[in-house]
Amino acid sequence: MLYRRLGKTELMVSEIGFGGEWLERMDLEGCRVIVKACEEQGINILDCWMSEPNVRSAIGECIKGTRDRWYIQGHIGSTWQDGQYVRTREPGKVKEAFEDLLHRLQTDYIDLGMIHYVDSEKEWDQIVSGPFMDYVRSLKEKGVIKHIGLSSHNPKVAAKAALSGEIEMLLFSVNPAFDLMPPTENIDDYFAEQYDTSLAGMDPERAQLYRICEQQDVGITVMKGFAGGRLFNEKASPFGVALTPVQCIHYALTRPAVASIMAGYSEPRHVLEAVAYESASEEEKDYASVLASAPQHAYSKKCMYCNHCKPCPAGIDIAMVNKLYDLAGMQEEVPPSVRAHYEALEKNASHCIACGGCETRCPFGVEIVERMKKTRELFA
Repeated sequence: MLYRRLGKTELMVSEIGFGGEWLERMDLEGCRVIVKACEEQGINILDCWMSEPNVRSAIGECIKGTRDRWYIQGHIGSTWQDGQYVRTREPGKVKEAFEDLLHRLQTDYIDLGMIHYVDSEKEWDQIVSGPFMDYVRSLKEKGVIKHIGLSSHNPKVAAKAALSGEIEMLLFSVNPAFDLMPPTENIDDYFAEQYDTSLAGMDPERAQLYRICEQQDVGITVMKGFAGGRLFNEKASPFGVALTPVQCIHYALTRPAVASIMAGYSEPRHVLEAVAYESASEEEKDYASVLASAPQHAYSKKCMYCNHCKPCPAGIDIAMVNKLYDLAGMQEEVPPSVRAHYEALEKNASHCIACGGCETRCPFGVEIVERMKKTRELFA
């Protein structure tokens, strides 16, 4: 298992994480088998957004004795009322539900206190200036939560949060299908039966969000990485082709600022299938060729940081140079942090010999030589 730094939290989290939602369908022993399989494979980050009491208690029992090896994303605002899940910002109910989470998980702290499910810009504005945020801040001041995070499917909301200075990491929906879609406050839009066939490339606001997170050092953990399984079926996939779990995982992990993908498991076999990413070949990970040759929605002229351009005879990490160029281009002046990363590269755009070999390998037709020229000029 490989581990990545989760932005400014400084936590080193496993690339493959554990989204606990499927545990709601299991008894205690079923949960125990899944948690044990995750621990054996080196998975160390768990997302628990669920408010259902039994699943919270089951997780608490399963991690008893190993709590210290887990980083838990525990959600604030996910409540259980009259036998069902309710998302709320009502202070009394929020506090009661979060204290219930601590009690049932048998812990006195949560590593990542997640402001639960904010997809409306208006709601974000109300949260950040109201009693809900005051409660979250107080939890951090007391050490009950170690870091403040937020879960969202809307890149506009996520970008606002990342720029707020208070949100240290995001749980965000990332997959190649959702990345085509413009911002929405209704998550169901992402699961529409028919996609707009005019869509042809990553939505600019989602691309901007990834760059903002990279620039602000706001780490991302990924939800909805498989688009509810639709990407595994060529008839359901908006691309008209099927992707594998390994390809979807690789897509998510090659987005800027992403540290871990929260996969769901209903049996130990699913854990092993996800962790197989760590030993997969480059051919098995290759999502780029599939998307580039798909009958619809092909990405074009946009660097996807997929590293298909390798190897470079000059030894340049082309994907990283392109990523830093994109980050620098967001500002009127190159940010010092971006410049420092660029200058720390062993080989950068100034070493490009303009051979064009990379362009022959790029599935998306990116004009890499021209981008190297522009990068040299930008960082000069």
